[in-house]
Amino acid sequence: VLIEACTYRMDAHTTSDDPTRYQVAGALEEWKLKDPLERVRVHLVREGLAESEFFDGLAAEADELAVRLRNYCISMPAPGPERIFSNVYAESTPALESARDDSLAYHASFTDVGSTPGSRH
Repeated sequence: VLIEACTYRMDAHTTSDDPTRYQVAGALEEWKLKDPLERVRVHLVREGLAESEFFDGLAAEADELAVRLRNYCISMPAPGPERIFSNVYAESTPALESARDDSLAYHASFTDVGSTPGSRH
């Protein structure tokens, strides 16, 4: 099965983004009517292949999973500053190694535990 779909960004790129600056007026409402997930949901309910309660249950499960995932991520220990340089390329480059060395030296210059840039303390 091959599904070809054209999608539309239904929300801002970031929390500081203002999509009204670049979205055509009315485009969002037009694309909401084309939402493939909503269209399939409506079709399945209309054809008697699923009930609205099924989708309500799915939404509740998704919300619970999102809460658990967020809590897990928040509880993870902060990675060391060297981690940002891992897996950037298949093989490291001299420029990347130089940037890593500079960054690690910068982080090492902080003597107070928890005061390094990007720490969660």
